[in-house]
Amino acid sequence: MSKPAPQPAPDAPVVAPASLFQSDCGDKPCPEPVLPTATPEQQAALTDGVRMRENPAEWAFVRLSKLIEDFEKGLDKDEEVGARIVGLPGDGTMSIEDVGFWGPDFIMFLGKNADGKPVRLIQHYAQINVLLDVRKKPEERAARRIGFQLSEMVGKTNPT
Repeated sequence: MSKPAPQPAPDAPVVAPASLFQSDCGDKPCPEPVLPTATPEQQAALTDGVRMRENPAEWAFVRLSKLIEDFEKGLDKDEEVGARIVGLPGDGTMSIEDVGFWGPDFIMFLGKNADGKPVRLIQHYAQINVLLDVRKKPEERAARRIGFQLSEMVGKTNPT
């Protein structure tokens, strides 16, 4: 009679199996984004400093942060990033004020809906479908850029 497999402690960290990833990437950024219209410089900017993460939610967050930062580069001083997300009530739009993750599986979008009410969207990392769009900033403040803040957070979690 065989013994049952040992169960991990309830508070043990969850680590994604290496089989989820094509390679361990070593010391170089990976995987490379495939953007047919991007110049080599634009692609290099997207992957600069990015290292693969074992935590799939964190890995999705890292790449999402870079994509938001890149999108914001095309905005003028009176615009900021917003999102159109299937499943949100009303027109399905929100102003994104922050993005976070709770590994191993949740990505969180925090912001305000069209009525200015706070919203928090919690999605499984495998279910992320976000259309970044441009919104006019409110008159009373400067346009907010979250990409830089997200990049700082990525830097703090970047494995050495």
